[in-house]
Amino acid sequence: MKILIAPGAFKHSLSATEAAQAIARGLERSGLGADVRLLPIADGGNGTLDAFLAGSADGQRITMTVCDPLGREIEAAYGLIDGGETAIIEMALASGLELVADDELDPMAASTYGTGQLLQAALEQGARRFIIGLGGSATTDGGAGCMQALGVKLLDAHGEPVPPGGGGLDRLHTIDVSQLDRRWREVEVIVASDVDNPTLGERGAAYVYAPQKGASREQVKRLDDNLRHFFTLVHEQLGVDVRDVEGGGAAGAFSAGLMAFLGGEIQAGIDLILAHNQFTAHLPTADLVITGEGQMDAQTISGKGPIGVARLAREYDVPTVAIVGGLNVDDAVLHEAGVQAALPIVTAPMSLAEAITRADELVERAALRLGYVLRLM
Repeated sequence: MKILIAPGAFKHSLSATEAAQAIARGLERSGLGADVRLLPIADGGNGTLDAFLAGSADGQRITMTVCDPLGREIEAAYGLIDGGETAIIEMALASGLELVADDELDPMAASTYGTGQLLQAALEQGARRFIIGLGGSATTDGGAGCMQALGVKLLDAHGEPVPPGGGGLDRLHTIDVSQLDRRWREVEVIVASDVDNPTLGERGAAYVYAPQKGASREQVKRLDDNLRHFFTLVHEQLGVDVRDVEGGGAAGAFSAGLMAFLGGEIQAGIDLILAHNQFTAHLPTADLVITGEGQMDAQTISGKGPIGVARLAREYDVPTVAIVGGLNVDDAVLHEAGVQAALPIVTAPMSLAEAITRADELVERAALRLGYVLRLM
C-alpha cells in the first residue's frame, strides 16, 4: 500500500512537516508496512516556508533580524530554492498575528515592514522569483510598511514619513518610488493566497479581517477609509488601480500592495505547493492520501489546503482521509468535497491548551488507529 501524507500545519502546535512525521510514526507503529511519502502542504499561510523547503533538495533557510508588526526586533527566516533563484517569504514569520500577544494587539499601528526586510534581503542574495505566502497577518496597512522597507517613501503634506500601520495612511500625500530598487522591475513576484476578498468595502481587508486583529468597529471603518485613500493615491500617482481587484484584500490588503508596487500576481497557495512537491506525480500509484489540519471548518471547504489535496486526489480516484484537531463541519459536506472520513485527534475531555501541548502525541495516536483499521482491508 502506498500512502501520501500531506497535512497542513496544526496552528500553535505542529508545523506541516511535524504533523506529517507524526502521522508516519503512527502508521509505522500499527504494523501496516505501507510505503509512505511525506508531502507537507501549506496554502500561503502558516507553514508555507517549511512546506517548500521540505520539497527542495537544495533548499536553504536563512535567518535574520527584522522588525515584528510593532517594530520590535525579532529573528525571522526566508528560504531559497531552485539553486537560489526562487525566494520563499512567509509573511507570518515577520508580520504575523502570532508574534503579538492578545493584550498587545494594535491594528492601527501594525506594519508589514519586517516582511519587506525579508524581501530585500532575498533580492540581495540574488533571487529572481519570489513566492510570498500571505496569511496569519497582524496587519492592515496595504503593504505600506513593506514598501517603505524596500525604499518607497510615503510622505505627508509636510514631506515627513507617515506613521507605521494602516492608522497613519490618512496622512499620506505623496508616494515617491524613486528609491525603489530597480531590480524589482526584473523579477517575478507571486502572491500565494487562498483569499478572494476584494481590497476595499464590506468584503474587503478591513471589514472582514481587521476584527480578528483586534480592531473595533470604529477602527475597522477608519482602516477601510485609510486603505481607500492609500490606493486612490496609488492610482492617481502611479497609474495602477487595485481598489477592486479580487484577492486584493488578503493579509490586510498586502496583496493589493504587492500587485500595485511590484507587479505581483495572485496564485492559489495550495496549487503552488502541490506543484512544487510534485503531488500529482505520486497519485497514479497511490492507494490513499492522508491530509489534515488543526481545525476543519467552513473555511476548509471554501478551498483551503486539505480540500485542495482531496479534490486533486479524487481526480485520480484516490480516497482521502483527514486527521484533524477539531471538526466543525458536517461529515456529509466533507465527503461531498472529497474527504471520505475525518478523524479528530481528541478522544477524551481536555482543554484546548492541553490538546495543543499534546498535539504531536495525539496526531500520532490517531494515525495509529487509522493504521489498525487499514490492516483490516
